[in-house]
Amino acid sequence: MRILNIFFIALFVFSAALQYNDPDPYVWVPIYLYGAYICYQSLSGIFKPRFYVAGWLVYGLYAAWLFFDRSGVLTWINQHHAESIVSTMKADKPWIEETREFGGLLLLIIALAINWVWWRFKRT
Repeated sequence: MRILNIFFIALFVFSAALQYNDPDPYVWVPIYLYGAYICYQSLSGIFKPRFYVAGWLVYGLYAAWLFFDRSGVLTWINQHHAESIVSTMKADKPWIEETREFGGLLLLIIALAINWVWWRFKRT
């Protein structure tokens, strides 16, 4: 679990650093750094369930919004036939940007879930 948390911390800090040229870095830098912080807490042996719940609530609501938004994931799937979102780094179409952001939120939710389950089994 230690190696996985080190990987998640590095991934989320790197992702936060990449947000400097994003149209809304003030949103995404804290989102990624919060995920890194929770993974760091877990790595340090600290488990605060309310932090996980807060993360899931924020990440889940934002992910749902990005999924159903007018230019979100559903639009990408239904109207644009799930075209490649990684063919270029420039997200010149809104559904590409929102689908990528949705993927980032899913990674954060998964990282929190893995740590939550690990802590729950560790306590029993």
